[in-house]
Amino acid sequence: MSQAGGVKVDRLDAIRSHLYANGFSTIQALADAIGASLATVRRDLQVLEREGAIDRVHGGARIAEGSSVELAFQERAKRHLSAKRAIATAAYDLLAPRTAIFLDAGTTVLQLARLIRLNPMPLRIFTNGLTVAQEFLNIPNLEVVLLGGQLRSENASLVGPQAEAMLESIWFDQLFLGASAISPDGAIYSVDSAEASLNKCMLTRSAHRFVLADSSKFGTMATYKVAPLSAAKVITDAGLSAHWRGELVNLDVEMTIADLGAPE
Repeated sequence: MSQAGGVKVDRLDAIRSHLYANGFSTIQALADAIGASLATVRRDLQVLEREGAIDRVHGGARIAEGSSVELAFQERAKRHLSAKRAIATAAYDLLAPRTAIFLDAGTTVLQLARLIRLNPMPLRIFTNGLTVAQEFLNIPNLEVVLLGGQLRSENASLVGPQAEAMLESIWFDQLFLGASAISPDGAIYSVDSAEASLNKCMLTRSAHRFVLADSSKFGTMATYKVAPLSAAKVITDAGLSAHWRGELVNLDVEMTIADLGAPE
């Protein structure tokens, strides 16, 4: 790569990092942050927009919402945190001691893992999430099994044929599954094909299936279909619109609406 090409890649990385950390930024703020001219920043934003990484809005830019480009896991984990914690609390109340459960690698499911860490009970826990598994280090009364497979860094997860083969020999009492998007057609979608394929396998290996999705996920799209929403029960938050509450009733999907409680 030429020196000029390397400089451009560095600028694009710097813009992405700044938007991850700060949300919406004006073009002037981006120019100041990366030390480039306004014209250069505008050209770079055009490149990032074509890649689907950012949305250009009046006067500036932000990380793309509802696109198939995932934010770094830790950045996504901070979004809609009150809703995710409320959903996790509702899911925790469904747990029964001495059962086998599967926790996927989603950020809402991570909040459930943290509740289990704080209030442990005898459980056999399976997961494909590295961050989820780390929550259970040195916690008594938990038997934790991490699936093998190919590391998917964007979601800190293990996916692929090895992980799917391992699932074929296991049965779970409960599955707690996150979702990248709940589409207008009433289906669960993922941004990654391997993640979607593994999610499908999880759904076939569980007696009771729960999708943990905050209200911002409803009415959005991602690339790869996992399953109809009717394949599971839904736990979401009180921010879910009246339209979507009606849609879930029409789809005959059992739902639990978690109380958001006092704002953080």
